[in-house]
Amino acid sequence: MTEKKNTFDSVREWIVEHKLRTVGCLWLSGIAGSIAYNWSQPNMKTSVKIIHARLHAQALTLAALAGAAVVEYYDHKSGAKAERVAKFLNYEGHPQKD
Repeated sequence: MTEKKNTFDSVREWIVEHKLRTVGCLWLSGIAGSIAYNWSQPNMKTSVKIIHARLHAQALTLAALAGAAVVEYYDHKSGAKAERVAKFLNYEGHPQKD
């Protein structure tokens, strides 16, 4: 019997496999959202708007990296990472030399 994965599990699996891509996308969306928000503030200079956007994106990136570290820690702790690596290593086809 095969288990059917729900959306949350499939998203979590994709994030685990593509941590850096996830962090990069969060950074890009953070800086775009921050620029869009800051552009609606008419009393700020353009340089200040860009600096604020960079700071917001940097804070979001640090939070995403911390989240990726937590996911990596729990994958290591649960043994899920070892299972993913083991499926790529086929020891049966390669006899060990004494």
